[in-house]
Amino acid sequence: MNQEQYLKKKMGFWSLTALSLGGIIGSSWLFGPWNTAKMAGPAAIMSWVIAAFVITLIALVYAELARVRPETGGLGRYPLYSHGRLLATVTSYSIWLGYCATAPVESSGVIQYANEFWPGLYDISKEQLTTTGILAATVLMVFFVVVNYFGVKLFAVTNTIITTIKFLVPVLTIIAFFMTGFHEENYTSHGFAPNGYGAGLSAILTSGIFFAYTGFGNVVMMSGEVVNPRRNIPLALITSLGVSAILYALLQIVFIGAVPPEMLANGWSGIKFDSPFANLALMANMVWLSWTITADAMISPTGSALAYTAGTSRHVFGMAKSRFLPSYFGTINKKFGVPTRALTLNFLIGLLFLFPLKSWTAIVAIVGSIGIFKYASACVTVMVFRKVGLTKDNGIPGMNFIAPLAFVFATLLIYWTNWSRIQLAIWGLAIGIVGYLITHFINKHKSIEIIGGIYLVIYILMLVGVSSIGNFGGKGIIPEPFMSYIVAIIGFVFYYFAVYNGVWYMRNKGNIQELQDMDNTDS
Repeated sequence: MNQEQYLKKKMGFWSLTALSLGGIIGSSWLFGPWNTAKMAGPAAIMSWVIAAFVITLIALVYAELARVRPETGGLGRYPLYSHGRLLATVTSYSIWLGYCATAPVESSGVIQYANEFWPGLYDISKEQLTTTGILAATVLMVFFVVVNYFGVKLFAVTNTIITTIKFLVPVLTIIAFFMTGFHEENYTSHGFAPNGYGAGLSAILTSGIFFAYTGFGNVVMMSGEVVNPRRNIPLALITSLGVSAILYALLQIVFIGAVPPEMLANGWSGIKFDSPFANLALMANMVWLSWTITADAMISPTGSALAYTAGTSRHVFGMAKSRFLPSYFGTINKKFGVPTRALTLNFLIGLLFLFPLKSWTAIVAIVGSIGIFKYASACVTVMVFRKVGLTKDNGIPGMNFIAPLAFVFATLLIYWTNWSRIQLAIWGLAIGIVGYLITHFINKHKSIEIIGGIYLVIYILMLVGVSSIGNFGGKGIIPEPFMSYIVAIIGFVFYYFAVYNGVWYMRNKGNIQELQDMDNTDS
């Protein structure tokens, strides 16, 4: 039985835009500018701008994919069509784990700020939640599941209201700090890039920047429930990313200017806060703003987590549909029109992140490192679809330029991340590949499923090589910017090999006509 028929198409442009903004403007605005300033100083502004540019390119890639094949859980389904089960399995599990980690990230952010009202939830000396704080975060995660359980319509209404409320507080914060307590000398006292421009590049994946912008992916996850997806998906993505990019850049600007100059005696890496913007508001004698920010800290991460809880359940639905998970988790609750079993599974996986890691910073570093790989694969898939004739009139102008450029930048982001951090993500992907190979031989899948995704294996080996000899935690054999130029050229050449790999797979698999027939049926 086709379970997707029970999903209800109730999301229009405004609900989609709120969904994307709800995922983007979460706890990252509360912690991201602080973490990034510690790493990069005033050059942190550059980090947000570069990340916004790259993620917009990637979002356009997904906008085209969602127009070509608007289906629930699409982030994990697209690589299955273009490169087979090896790539799709690894991509799907990396997406799933990254998304499952988001609810505990946001709930831990709420609880950390709540420590201002109820001391004992967060241990400042250890920089992690206490046992009581972990229990409180767990209760919040249960709330996220309950709201999503009662359907897309209730979720859309709830998320739109929360997004509207939480958007106003960062705007108010920007205005207040520009008018009161802005120290222009902070931009020059220790230099614009005190730790070098490389620190600003490394901060993109590890300080919460990339984590913030990836909230747009929830729109793609729920594309099967969108009214008029060809119009609403690209429009909602561009609108939400444009608004959030301006907002985050301004937040970073005011944060740098709001830090009291005397706190910079030991440089930007020495600034310490538990509730960054709220603490700065108190230092500027804006008690009202401190209380407002602290109250919003209960709302912003909650709205983001609601969005991710919805999107993640749809991804599990797609994984079950692709047989990466038991079909039990692909069942739709007919009354509420949502995959309720998937919601429950994701809640349990989220606890596995929350209990051992215990802090926003620790979890978000893992999410950022894992997330970039899935976006690189989408840049390849979109061009494969074009080459085999699936795109038809659903294409976005300029994609022949956008997709390879996005892939090259995604490759550079991985290279720019400190080698010690990126190793964890690469090991995770390697485990996923080994896991697939085991199931491949047990289930006696055809060799085409391995050959179709062989580019992923070579891609990982290439990243290991360039990162280990590079200048971001590696041996630094070739100086910058020349090493980055080399990585960009390698990424560009490798992109077309990956596209060729996918075209070969689809033509030999013989699934092109099947997908065209599916498209005709859906239309």
